[in-house]
Amino acid sequence: MTNKTTTVPQLRTPGVIAEELGAPLHRVIYVLRKLNIKPIGRAGTLRLYNLEATEAVRSELLRMDQRQGGSL
Repeated sequence: MTNKTTTVPQLRTPGVIAEELGAPLHRVIYVLRKLNIKPIGRAGTLRLYNLEATEAVRSELLRMDQRQGGSL
């Protein structure tokens, strides 16, 4: 009998992503829809995203903030 280790993916809801990034939930949801990022799983009605989605949201929020700051 071999001892296999399985890794459990770290999945996040939009609310958790918003909390991690310190951003309002409505902005995170906007970016997820804008970039057409699909959830990789569901737990009941909860949409679950992976770390790559979190990083894509972080990058887009930073880009949006820089563009807004530059135009004012």
